[in-house]
Amino acid sequence: MPAYVISEVEVRDQAAMEAYRALAAQTIAQYGGRYLARGGAAEVVEGGPPARTVIIVEFPSMARAREWYASPEYAEALKLRQAALERRLMFVEGAVSA
Repeated sequence: MPAYVISEVEVRDQAAMEAYRALAAQTIAQYGGRYLARGGAAEVVEGGPPARTVIIVEFPSMARAREWYASPEYAEALKLRQAALERRLMFVEGAVSA
């Protein structure tokens, strides 16, 4: 069953963000992930707070998403993340259709 990594981000430093993004993208592909949404316009239609930049990545499974997040390859990107952006990160298991 697929799993989704959903990030809501606010950029702190554009140069650091570009370096983080490049490293993160390499590791996502290495662990079988693919971007479904990456920074397109987001609009809150109910509730709050206001929309931030949203990134959605699909992995083949929750185990693979967790493996990616804990990987030594992604750890290099995480070193840049603090300076690059503030974020809320969620892992969501894909639903099975009836």
